[in-house]
Amino acid sequence: MQEFTKTIPITRLYKDGRQEHIQDCVIREQRIALYLNGKKLLSSMSLPQDQDAYAVGFLMSEGVIESIHDIQSVEIAQDGLSVHIQAHINEQNIQNLFHEKTLTSGCCVGVSANFEGKIVEKFISTKVQLPIKRLWNLITRFEAPSQLFESTGCVHKAMLVLEDESDIISQDVGRHNAIDKVVGKARLQNVDTSRAVLIVSGRLSMEMVIKAAMHDIAIVISRSATTELGIKSAQLLGITLVGFARNGACNIYTHPQRILHTNTHTSKSNTTTQTTTLCDLFSS
Repeated sequence: MQEFTKTIPITRLYKDGRQEHIQDCVIREQRIALYLNGKKLLSSMSLPQDQDAYAVGFLMSEGVIESIHDIQSVEIAQDGLSVHIQAHINEQNIQNLFHEKTLTSGCCVGVSANFEGKIVEKFISTKVQLPIKRLWNLITRFEAPSQLFESTGCVHKAMLVLEDESDIISQDVGRHNAIDKVVGKARLQNVDTSRAVLIVSGRLSMEMVIKAAMHDIAIVISRSATTELGIKSAQLLGITLVGFARNGACNIYTHPQRILHTNTHTSKSNTTTQTTTLCDLFSS
């Protein structure tokens, strides 16, 4: 805990004019460098925790590494500020990272290069279903307090619930980083993510949905809102998107047939593959 936070003196001001001089606990984000096959690929502002999982999750989410079996080695530097990966890579997809990037609405401003091409030409047709009672149980599990959040109020959380009811949890200052970390952990453990449910604390924008799709995750749940492009991309990619899952209610935006006993009409568009591409969403 101590290595991820720092205590600093602050002044707390109240509406009635009172002031307090107290100690406050703040998060310590750091610049983490990612090296791929001996060359520096990028740097990311992140929580210095699970750096190897973040690197693997990010590269697989971008399609740069297509299979966990393509990785020869993953090493975190002694100071924790860089990750070094040796792997067989998809040269075309890595070039996309240096071609025309899209600044996303992710925390800390994420960068994604996978809005175009075959990398997102997919439709998740898995028959995974989630009974409504289990949905609420998972939301309750997700709401279990995090010591780091309680101390700082400054981290996002991602939880991947597996078919055997075990879970994998990650936290980071960036909501997109938290997702990359949790799927990276799963990949490093050779977990089949196609039968998992992803629950996150942050809003579900387009790039968050794409990350789930790249790991064949069919059900994504958030305590927060979703954007219009998040909804459209989930519909296109075959993902059941659930938002505002809190206080005993939730919104099911796409493919409701996977949530059992919702009494929601399933339209033809919810069960068939779309011919639109993600690029088309920007002009729709």
